[in-house]
Amino acid sequence: MKLSKKSDYALRAMIFLSLNYKKGAVQIKEISTKERIPQKFLENILLTLRKVGVLNSKMGLKGGYELARSPDLITLGEVIRALDGAIAPVDCVSMISYKPCSEEVTCVIRDVMMDVRNAITGVLDTMTFADMCKRAVESLEKKGNEALTYSI
Repeated sequence: MKLSKKSDYALRAMIFLSLNYKKGAVQIKEISTKERIPQKFLENILLTLRKVGVLNSKMGLKGGYELARSPDLITLGEVIRALDGAIAPVDCVSMISYKPCSEEVTCVIRDVMMDVRNAITGVLDTMTFADMCKRAVESLEKKGNEALTYSI
């Protein structure tokens, strides 16, 4: 599995929104600036995440994007699938876009790819954005960074 730039940006934006969860809606420009994500690219990403129910958007002066659910209820796997589709390394082990293979019954490679899929999804489907926030804060504290980029 290789994470696309779109998913990378989405995860970074989601961590930012998670760290600012109690603040409410955050404008795209703020996310774009703080996370160094091109604004037009970010707009498309956030729109996709709104369409799948991960984000809510608010119009108006205090408008922007906010999480649709608490950060402890949104997983990395959910966000990556929304942008990149199936996480499986090959179609014959995918739970979302399964396609049979002519060698499926006797293929040892399939068994290994199933293990790979299970290992990756096991991490991505249990790692929440609340977990990522804890990691971000711990990482900044370890580096002795006095000026936290994120507001908590």
